[in-house]
Amino acid sequence: MKKAFGFFIILLSLPVLWLVSTNIRTEINTAKAHEEQIASAIHLPEVQSQLPVTLIDQDGKTFSEEYVEWRQPLTLQEIPQIAQEIFIASEDAHFYEHIGFDLSAIIRAVVANSSTNSASQGGSTITQQLVRMRYLSEEKTYERKLTELFYSYKLEKEFDKDAILTMYLNESYFSNQVYGIGGAATYYFQKPIQELSNAEIAFIAAIPNNPSLYNPLKNFDKTKARQERLLDTLAASGAITTEDATTYKAEVITLNVKNKVQNYPMYSTYVLQELRWLVAEKEGYADRLANAQSEEEKKNIKAQLDKQINTLYQNGLTIYTALNPSKQAHDEENMTAILGSGKLQAAGAVIDNTSREIVSLYAGKNYEKFDFHRAFQGTRQPGSAFKPLAVYAPFFETTAHTPDSIVNGGNYCVGSFCPKNYGGFKYGDVPIQVAFRHSYNTSALRLFNTVGIDTAFSYLDRFHFRSIVAKDHDYAASLGGLTYGVTALELADAYTSFIDGSYVFAHSIRKVTATDGTELYSWDTARDQIWSPKTVKYMRTLLADVVANGTGQGVYSRSSYIGAKTGTTNDYRDYWLAGLTAEYTAAVWIGYDKPQSMEKLEAYKIHHRLFNILLE
Repeated sequence: MKKAFGFFIILLSLPVLWLVSTNIRTEINTAKAHEEQIASAIHLPEVQSQLPVTLIDQDGKTFSEEYVEWRQPLTLQEIPQIAQEIFIASEDAHFYEHIGFDLSAIIRAVVANSSTNSASQGGSTITQQLVRMRYLSEEKTYERKLTELFYSYKLEKEFDKDAILTMYLNESYFSNQVYGIGGAATYYFQKPIQELSNAEIAFIAAIPNNPSLYNPLKNFDKTKARQERLLDTLAASGAITTEDATTYKAEVITLNVKNKVQNYPMYSTYVLQELRWLVAEKEGYADRLANAQSEEEKKNIKAQLDKQINTLYQNGLTIYTALNPSKQAHDEENMTAILGSGKLQAAGAVIDNTSREIVSLYAGKNYEKFDFHRAFQGTRQPGSAFKPLAVYAPFFETTAHTPDSIVNGGNYCVGSFCPKNYGGFKYGDVPIQVAFRHSYNTSALRLFNTVGIDTAFSYLDRFHFRSIVAKDHDYAASLGGLTYGVTALELADAYTSFIDGSYVFAHSIRKVTATDGTELYSWDTARDQIWSPKTVKYMRTLLADVVANGTGQGVYSRSSYIGAKTGTTNDYRDYWLAGLTAEYTAAVWIGYDKPQSMEKLEAYKIHHRLFNILLE
């Protein structure tokens, strides 16, 4: 009894205790020293937790979600009154009366704790619980409790009661990495809270008091028992009648637990990378990086971009995309089946000709989310598949020649660069169409030399080849000889210019919105006219001829048009096919992650078969 009375006197003498207790004084001084930081944190609570990033396909359905914690924040008006009343009645009956802490409740807790010589009973208000969730540990000491009182008083000065209750209901932990009553409703029942019955609301309201003990996935009966006690408490407070409580307790609770949506990782992984490019473009980071004078400056700019991306993720996003889910599933299944069980790999990309949107991506066999993505990260030498872009289209664009014009196919050197034709064969004068059909290297170099390196690259630089560097401005580029190479997606993207001569960066993202629906970002859709109608006509003729009579034989489509170009690199390390139909533009690469000769596979035309799948 003496001990209890002593604690009571100490509590009533808080100012004295602050002066004489070294540890507590340190705690309070620290809080005061960081008062400005505390106020700032209170003003910006949303930055401290991450909301879901949701990816939507072209049919308006969710196909991927990115989150560690499941949250669905609500306004107080969106939270049913009975949910608010349950928490107030059970956690803090005097919520609308106190100044952040309830002195009588603290006294009861101190007296109760004195009997066990520990600080186990809380006596915490809703405001104190919110402070503890945000700023403090769950350590049960009197020092931490005093800091909690200080923070609670500060919070009550910053926000009104409704705002504090809203934050509390949105930030309480509902077990299984679920935060907030809105998140709990959609996680445990897959319905918005407004559609839950009163019994279901009371059921999820039972969880936060002890999320481990009342985890409904493990301890359903205990959760149900607490739900019934909460309903009794609500009836005792007069919020509902005893008859209502009896009715709600009798209702059968059936969980419908949400599974995290993680479909089509080949596509979703790319979308998140494209988001980074989109933000960099719209926020000026891309221009700043291009004009950076040093590696240190680039590093700082990238760090700023990373910070902005992280903030966007934390605030939650909805990303609307062009994914065609049925085609993506079709391409993944059939391409993987053709590749078989060995180490042979592939990459592919499909772009819709009308919208210039990416509708399907193939990242490689046995792909898992965030693995190395061969479609947009796998740079390889493109071989002859690069010739239409680097040689033939610029040649037609800058001269009066036609596919019937003559070019020589014999030996030819520019300086020390002396390429050979496939098989070492030499040819005389042939129509350009024949040289293109059979991919004569010496003819391509002759035409490239006529165009000139600078002119050829003035066209190539208008596309989005991210790995082409200054030293690629060389004659070897005429045959696809590059320092790092290109990706399947980049090649398909550039080939879209052969649809009608116009070009815009092919994208997967239609728009990015905040959680409230506000549009944040979208790509510009204005197109750049790269090729004249004459050049487009000639190039489509040449590409169609390759399929009908040349190295593209074996490529087929039910479309009204089909044209393509193959590519093979030195020692048969890479096989390519890029082209288009009336509906799609696509590119495919096959090879090994550790390059090796595929000469024995040439006759099987595996890349032709994969290309046919992409164009279906």
